[in-house]
Amino acid sequence: MNAKETLKNYFGYDSYKPGQETIIDAILSGRDVLAIMPTGSGKSICYQVPALILPGITIVISPLISLMQDQVKALNDAGIHAGYINSSLTERQISMVYDRTLDGAFKILYVAPERLESYDFLDFASRIGISMVTVDEAHCISQWGQDFRPSYLKIVSFIDCLRERPIVSAFTATATEEVKTDISCVLKLRTPETVVTGFDRENLYFDVQTIKNKDAFVLDYLKKHPDESGIIYCATRKNVDSLFDLLMDEGVSAARYHAGMTNKDRKESQDDFIYDRSPVIVATNAFGMGIDKSNVRFVIHYNMPQSMENYYQEAGRAGRDGEPSQCILLFSAQDIMINKFLLEHKDFTDLSFEDAELIRQRDAKRLQIMEGYCKTSGCLRNYILGYFGEKRQEPCGTCANCLRDYTEMDMTAEARQVINCVFETKGRFGLNIVLGTLLGANRARLKEARTTEYRTYGSLKDHSEDELRALISQMILDGYLFQTADKYSVIRLGNIAPLKNPETRVMIRTVKEREAESKESRRVRKSTDALTRSGYTLFETLRQLRMTIAREEALPPYIIFSDKTLIDMSARVPQNKTQMLNVSGVGTAKYEKYGERFIEAIAAFLEEHPDSVTSIRDEEPAVQMKDRPAKKEKKLKVPFYLNPGDGDGFEYRDLCHMSEIKDELNRITTGDNVKHIFGTDIFKVLTDMGYVQEKQVDGRVYQVQTQTGAEKGITVVEKTSKTGTVYPVLLYPAAIQKEIVEHYTRENDAS
Repeated sequence: MNAKETLKNYFGYDSYKPGQETIIDAILSGRDVLAIMPTGSGKSICYQVPALILPGITIVISPLISLMQDQVKALNDAGIHAGYINSSLTERQISMVYDRTLDGAFKILYVAPERLESYDFLDFASRIGISMVTVDEAHCISQWGQDFRPSYLKIVSFIDCLRERPIVSAFTATATEEVKTDISCVLKLRTPETVVTGFDRENLYFDVQTIKNKDAFVLDYLKKHPDESGIIYCATRKNVDSLFDLLMDEGVSAARYHAGMTNKDRKESQDDFIYDRSPVIVATNAFGMGIDKSNVRFVIHYNMPQSMENYYQEAGRAGRDGEPSQCILLFSAQDIMINKFLLEHKDFTDLSFEDAELIRQRDAKRLQIMEGYCKTSGCLRNYILGYFGEKRQEPCGTCANCLRDYTEMDMTAEARQVINCVFETKGRFGLNIVLGTLLGANRARLKEARTTEYRTYGSLKDHSEDELRALISQMILDGYLFQTADKYSVIRLGNIAPLKNPETRVMIRTVKEREAESKESRRVRKSTDALTRSGYTLFETLRQLRMTIAREEALPPYIIFSDKTLIDMSARVPQNKTQMLNVSGVGTAKYEKYGERFIEAIAAFLEEHPDSVTSIRDEEPAVQMKDRPAKKEKKLKVPFYLNPGDGDGFEYRDLCHMSEIKDELNRITTGDNVKHIFGTDIFKVLTDMGYVQEKQVDGRVYQVQTQTGAEKGITVVEKTSKTGTVYPVLLYPAAIQKEIVEHYTRENDAS
C-alpha cells in the first residue's frame, strides 16, 4: 500500500494538506525532516503514514501522557496498532508492551523522554528494528524556546546509542528562526528536509479587549455562545478557582484544571471537557498540550500570556477542524505585573548562572513583545506572523483591529519631545519615569532622579497618560525607541534618523468600533453555512448518535468522527458504503466500525423528511439528493405504535439486546406512517417502569438494571471494545420483551 492509499484507507482523506506530501516523501526516501506546521495542519499524519509503510517500528517521543493516550486512542480507532509507555503504566504493563512490540503487534510506539535513559528500555530498543524516531513538540529541546524541557536532551544520546541510526523527524507548531536552528543542531539532523508551511490559521479570529471587568465579559460571551466548547486560560491557580466558582454559581457547566489539583481531579476535569460533559474548561497553561479536541470554538485568555509562542500555541487549540473560531485576549495592566512576578520566580535549578541569565533576558523580551501585541492598533494577525518571521505587507482584514475604524492623530511633535526626554535620561530610566517627566508629575521619585530639572519636564502636560503610553508603544514598534530586556527595563534611543526628515510623521490611531454587522460580514464562512435548516437538523441527529457511540466505546466523541466529517456527511447524505467512503474523514476502518450505524440514522432521517434538501453550496440552485424516491404527498409521521395482533409476529428470545428488540418492533408494526422507534425510546420506557437507569462511573455513563429490573430477569454482561475498554451491556428476557410489546400496542378502540 503506497502513501496515498494509506492516507485514504486509514484516515479517510483523498488529498494532502500543504506540506504533508513533501514531508512524507522525504521520510520514505530516508531523509531526516524538520517540519514547522501550525496547529490543525495535520502534523501527526506526516509521521504516522510513513510509519505504517517503513519496515520497522516508529518511536514517537512525546512530552505529555494525555497527548500519547489521545493519539493512541485515535490510531487504534482508525485500525492502526499503536501503544505507549509512560508513568501511567505499571511495570508489568510496560513489560507486556515490550513483549507485544517484539511480537510485531505495534507499528508506532509513543514514549516519554524520561524513559529513554531507562536500562530496560535501552535493552528493549536494542532488540527491535527502529525505522524512525519522531520528536513531537520539538521546540521543547531548545533552551531558547518558550517550553524548554531538559528531559528532551536525552533524545540525542538515545539515538547515538542505537546500532543503526534511524530516520529522525521533528515536528513543532511554533518556532522562531533561532529555535528552528537550535532544534536542527541539538538533534544532529542530517541534511534535513526543512518544511515551514506558514504559521497562519485563516479560520481563527483574533481580538484583544482592554477591559477592567473581565468576569462580566466572560459571562456575557458564554451567554451568547451557549452551545460552543471552549477553553479559558488564566495565569494563576487563584484566578482559575475564582472564575470556575463564578461560572458554577451562574449555572455554566464548566471544568477546571491546574497543577494544584490531584491527578485524579485533573484527569476527571480533562475527561469531562474532552467527552463534552463540560463544554467549557477554565485552566492554567498546564492544560492543553496534546489535547486533540477538534471542536473547540473559542479560546479566551483571561490574562496575557508570557510569550507569543505560548499565546499562539494556546490560542491554536481553537478550530483544529478548520471551522471559524475565536481567540480573545482580555488585557489589563495588572497582567504585566503578574507575569513579571511569575518569571522572577521561575526555576533555573538545572541551569548554569550564565544560561539562566540569558533565559531571563529572553523571557523579559518575550513579555515586552506580548505587551506590544496587546497594545498595537495594527493588524493582530500580521503582528503574530511577523514575530515568527512571516512578513506580510497587507493587513488581514479579518482580525478585530482590521474590523475597527480608527481616527488618526498626528503626534510627530510630541514624538520629538519624547526623544528629547529619553536623550536627557541618557537611557537610565524606565517607562514610568519618562512618562512622569513628560507629564510634569509631582512625584518624589522624579525629584530624586532630578528629572524635574529637565527641559522636557512637563513639556507634554496637556496630554493624557494613556495618549503618551500609546505614543511610546508606537515609537517602540517603529524602532525610534527600544526597551531593554533587563529585570528593570529602561527606554533608550533607537534609530531616530528618519525623524530628521521633516516629512516623516508619527501617527497614533484611536479606535472607533464598526457596527457588529460589518464584523460578521467579514468573518470566515462556516462549513455549516452550506447546510439548510433540514441539513442542520440531520447534523444534530448525527452528533447525538456520535455521543451514544462514544459512551459505548468510552472514547472522546471527536475520535469517532469530527464535526467537520459530520457536516460533510449531512451535506452528502450517503446511503451506501461507496457514498460513505467519499465523505471527508471516513476511512475503511472507521466505516467498518461505525459506517452502517450512521447510514441507518441518515436513512431514518430521510424517511421522516422525504422531500428535504440538506445542503446548498456556493449559492447554486438546490439539488435534490441522489437515489431519492419520487416526490409524493407529504404525510405527517406519527409516534411509533403497534396495532392489535402485530405482537403475534414478535420473535421472543430468552435474552436479547436492545437493538434486537428495536429491530423486531420496527419489523412487525403495521401502523400507518409511524416513525421508526429507536433503542433510546425503549430505554426511556423501561426507565419510567423502574427497570433500568443510567449510572456514571469514573466519568463514564453506563446503562444498568435496577434492583427491580434484576428481579425481572434483566442481566448484565461485560463486553470489551476494540480499544480494550470493558463496558456493561444489558440483556432483556422474554417477559420484559412482552411488556415492551404490550406498552406499544394500541387498544382495539384506539383511533
